[in-house]
Amino acid sequence: MWNPLSDQQDSANGRSGILYVSGEESADQVASRVIGSAGSVAQVRECATALLRKAKTLGIPILLVGHMNKAGDMAGPRMLEHVVDVVLMLEGERYQSFRLLRATKNRHASTDELGVFQMLEEGLMPVADPSVLFVSNRSLAPGLSGAVTVTMEGTRPMLVEIQALCSAAGKHQAPYRTANGLSRGRLSLILAALSKHAGLQLHSQDLHINVVGGMAVKEPAADLAMAMAVASSDHDQPIKTGYVFLGEIGLGGELRSVPYIERRIREAAKLGPKRTS
Repeated sequence: MWNPLSDQQDSANGRSGILYVSGEESADQVASRVIGSAGSVAQVRECATALLRKAKTLGIPILLVGHMNKAGDMAGPRMLEHVVDVVLMLEGERYQSFRLLRATKNRHASTDELGVFQMLEEGLMPVADPSVLFVSNRSLAPGLSGAVTVTMEGTRPMLVEIQALCSAAGKHQAPYRTANGLSRGRLSLILAALSKHAGLQLHSQDLHINVVGGMAVKEPAADLAMAMAVASSDHDQPIKTGYVFLGEIGLGGELRSVPYIERRIREAAKLGPKRTS
């Protein structure tokens, strides 16, 4: 049982006390509560409010650790997000060494910042230059093409590489399409524009496209890099290193400008590109 007097005594001795709250309770402990069953909205609200009062009274930070559901949202009642000041989401795939820390709510600052961390022997360590992590070791196999673009994660620009592989589809079957880290709808738009306006015959080819490092690219600024990677693989002509591609592609095949272009170009300069398209 936590004793506030002992916490005050620890503070007087120059030591910091920590309040650790666990949801792993026995059946008797849960039954003794009068605020409802374990995990209910009423119980979560009351517990979170009690912790909020304790944090404000003692002037200490309290961290509530939860998990994400299959949809990628914070599990449990959404009302918990309204009680706390900051909601942080740590994203990453099981077999990847890096993690992305995003703030989906922050009452005291912006939610546009992104933290990139990598799991090393010393533990989870910050990555000072994420662009190097996602575009390093760009030696490509024959027939595999990759194009580099600059994506914005909030206000933070990051270099990412989009790879594409075209191969002949099997007879009497529809071509197979896979997109890892990219929207399938956006990919279909790009393929339609390439077929209509660039003359690429992609209707009989399987296509696999992937964002290196497991990054998820959602903005249209990566359209040009995606199109260049597909066209490069289709023609078996790899793109030379040192080029960065930025631009949104419309249904008419037109190339449109993207926001934060100067910030993206400064980030692209880290590769020493010969040209930014």
